[in-house]
Formats: sequence, C-alpha cells, structure tokens
Amino acid sequence: MALTKNTQRLIKRSLFVVALLPLVRLIWLGINENMGANPVEFIEHSTGTWALVALLLSLAVTPMHKLFGLAWVLPLRRMLGLYMFFYACLHFLAYLWLDHWFDWNEIGHDIIKHPYVLVGFAAFTLSIPLAITSNDYMVRKLKKRWKVIHRLVYPIAIFAVLHYVWLVKKDIFQPLMYASVLLMLMIYRVWFLSGIKSYFNKSI
Repeated sequence: MALTKNTQRLIKRSLFVVALLPLVRLIWLGINENMGANPVEFIEHSTGTWALVALLLSLAVTPMHKLFGLAWVLPLRRMLGLYMFFYACLHFLAYLWLDHWFDWNEIGHDIIKHPYVLVGFAAFTLSIPLAITSNDYMVRKLKKRWKVIHRLVYPIAIFAVLHYVWLVKKDIFQPLMYASVLLMLMIYRVWFLSGIKSYFNKSI
C-alpha cells in the first residue's frame, strides 16, 4: 500500500499530535485536581503505561510492514521510539522526584527491595543508548553496530512488561494483556528469523 509523500507527512504530524494527548490530559487533570486520591501514583501509572504502549507500537511496525505490506508505517518507528523514551523519562522523573524527592538512599533501598523497580530501572537504562543513537547521523556513523544496539529494544520490552506485571498486585488483566501482545511480537520475530534461515539453508 503506497501513499503519497504529502499523506505520509500528514500521518507523521498527526501521530506527533496524538502522542502528546496523554500528556495534555495529564496536565488538564492536574490543573483541575482530578487525579484521584493518589496523584503521584496516577502520574506514574499514566506515564509508564503510555511509554509501554509506544514501545509495543514501535515493535509492531515491522510485522505490519512484512505481513500486510504497509510500507508507510516504517518512518513512524523512530517517532514511536522517541515517544517511548519521552514518557519513560517522565515516569522515571515522577518516581525520583514526586515519589522519593531525590532521596538517593531511599531510592537505592527501594531498587534492592522491590524486583519491579529493579527491572524498570534496567529497562530505562537500556533505552538511553537507543534514544541517543536514534538520529540519522548516528545511523551513518555506527553502520552495522547501530542494528546491534537497537536490538536492545527486545530486553527493554521484556523488562518493561515484567515491571508492570510485578508492580500490579491484584488486577493483573491489563499487564497480562500487554504481556500477550509482546509475546505475539516475539513469536513473530522468532518465526520470521527462522523462515530466513530456512530459506538460506535450502538455497545452499
């Protein structure tokens, strides 16, 4: 399915605006003091959820292209990845500032005590090199190493889903839904790579 350049630009601009709506909603709710009994938890949950949504959407780009021939989705992957990092930064900042007021001793103790904090911290740390190398200059400079670095997106996704599943104590339906989506994306990747290997083995 081929789209004109103008249509592709319109889609990218629309995605840019749509991806900001969760932040606008958060600000609006904050101004109107409508974040529930625990505003800090609400902010952390909202920013973390949208970081995970953006991450899973970025991972879905390649299957959408390969399975359905949607080439126009490929340029959206970088923006989705950067929005993932943006919301992850807000999530991490809310944890450091609003939740713990930059009390590093308490934060260190929390990371050691709670596995969900540890894997969440690991996911955020691994996402930093992806954000730094997301521009065209780094793609050209790193060449093949760029792809190696950006394969970190898979452990990041696993850690992020684990972070969510372990965080929720009672109603785990939503985190398990995200875990199921990630599982399908990982199965696709294994299946796709196996198909490529089989093709080359038959060709030799």
